[in-house]
Amino acid sequence: MDLILELNARLSESSYLHHEHQLHNHQPTDLDRQYYEKVEGNCEEVFGTCDFPHFQRWYQHISSFPESERLAWPTFNQKNLNSNKMTPEEKESLITRNLQEFLGGDRLKEVLKTRDLKIYWGTATTGKPHIAYFVPMTKIADFLRAGCSVTILFADLHAYLDNMKAPWELLKLRTKYYEHAIKAMLMSLDVPVEKLKFVKGTEYQLSEEYTLDVYRLSSLVTEHDARKAGAEVVKQVSHPLLSGLLYPGLQALDEHYLDVDAQFGGVDQRKIFTYAEKYLPALGYTKRIHLMNPMVPGLTGSKMSSSEEDSKIDLLDAPAAIKKKLKKAFCEPGNITDNGILSFCKYVIFPVALKDGLFTINRPEDFGGDETFSDYESLEKSFAEEKLHPGDLKSAVERYLNNLLDPVRKQFESPEMKKLVNEAYPQVKTKTVKGGNKVSSTTDEIIPSRLNIKVGKIIDVSMHPDADSLYIEKIDLGEPEPRTIVSGLVKFVPIEVMKDRMVVVLCNLKPAKLKGIMSNGMVLCSSKEADDSKAVEPLIPPQGSSAGDQAFIEGYEDGSPDDVLNPKKKVWDKLAVDFKTNEVGHAQWSGNNLCTSKGQIVSKTIVGAPVK
Repeated sequence: MDLILELNARLSESSYLHHEHQLHNHQPTDLDRQYYEKVEGNCEEVFGTCDFPHFQRWYQHISSFPESERLAWPTFNQKNLNSNKMTPEEKESLITRNLQEFLGGDRLKEVLKTRDLKIYWGTATTGKPHIAYFVPMTKIADFLRAGCSVTILFADLHAYLDNMKAPWELLKLRTKYYEHAIKAMLMSLDVPVEKLKFVKGTEYQLSEEYTLDVYRLSSLVTEHDARKAGAEVVKQVSHPLLSGLLYPGLQALDEHYLDVDAQFGGVDQRKIFTYAEKYLPALGYTKRIHLMNPMVPGLTGSKMSSSEEDSKIDLLDAPAAIKKKLKKAFCEPGNITDNGILSFCKYVIFPVALKDGLFTINRPEDFGGDETFSDYESLEKSFAEEKLHPGDLKSAVERYLNNLLDPVRKQFESPEMKKLVNEAYPQVKTKTVKGGNKVSSTTDEIIPSRLNIKVGKIIDVSMHPDADSLYIEKIDLGEPEPRTIVSGLVKFVPIEVMKDRMVVVLCNLKPAKLKGIMSNGMVLCSSKEADDSKAVEPLIPPQGSSAGDQAFIEGYEDGSPDDVLNPKKKVWDKLAVDFKTNEVGHAQWSGNNLCTSKGQIVSKTIVGAPVK
């Protein structure tokens, strides 16, 4: 009974026995197995009382696992808090847990036999850090607790080279913001930082030695390999600037110049990591280990992005903003495969936001009362079986996220920090023009947010009386009356296929007569010519689209479209040059996806072709 009393006390603030003040690890270990075997079969009388609730909860949960699985649990134990007492195997387990993938496992084992690992994680100082940054921060916490020396690189030069997403003046301010934000995040996780340091890329990347290595690398790397390496992280365009092609090489060289054993990053950087493994040895440098964390989906289901406001929760978002974003988030009952809310739970809340190891749903007794979950799998199972309502899940997530972000927000309450935020990320000013239409103050800039693109449904179609190649379409665009639009699709799409078809329409072209019929827009199509043949296909909106759904280019959601595009400024003509379908048929502008809130706009059969 004394042992049960001791275990009940130890489990009052944690899910499992290995959990300690600084180790936010919510999974069972062999320590749980050992104590379970000690009390198994000797605690029946305990379950007839209410005296040991924490022990009862733990015992029932551990007993739910098959013996074969319990025997395979990792060998973490209480001594893990002191990295000097950890075995190489324990350090390796802590370093690699919850990674989606890692390359160089044999090299990792060899290093840990003789010394602690040296790791770097880099982040380009462009968009504001968001809640998904807690995923790498949680792993950085693991690295530090395993005794690793960790360097955080603020990649200001990389940020500038990535199609100049921000000017130098802003990058300096944003680097300061990133440092304060990341320190605040690590403080909220109670991470030991004795072996952590911060470095700016420009502190060494402009040196003579580094620059010469850039030239040496450029003599080895093909344009194909450089472009392929940056495909997931560098903005892709038809005719890339040389700066974007240099980006992966700089990241590879950082491994050598930061003198590390391993680079850590998101799985979206895998191509850069394999690029580094191929080319660093060609320069005479050592191949490094690569550790990859999973990418957290946004609230709309795609990769969480700083440029897509509704897809992510900012570190400094007020509670009201979090409530609003969660309320709008897609969370279909029973859907566990396409659910950004559940992804937050799996990758953010369960690893870092549960102080007692339990995820608690608060709800009235009439709706089932409060419920707790000790692991993500049981939460997912309850949601999949529709025992847990999306509204209750969102309410719980809202509470945990606010608890997690409160210490971070507090760090930015001072006037100095508020000034830094405002200067690093100035608000985009708007002005009202004739007709009451609000547009960005930079209305002369040729950017895709000036286009008004919507999903439409063709409700009627007929042949043009004076042109054999033209259709006259009546298209429902969610407006009071359908629009008349003339399209040259007779040779490419049968009339019976056009009727009731969902299409994508550019709505703010200046109305123009085509063979005597006024056309009020343009159906966007992919088009490809080969030899003497030509193929044209209307773009396809995502499944579940409705007439009037607004389309946008990822990264250009801010700003309002022009009321009518001025034909003298040739806005559409200039933008159309970079409108294309990619190799899998996704419609894009300069490598940025054309989407609606329901998903990707595509071409089914014509890929790698202009959109017009």
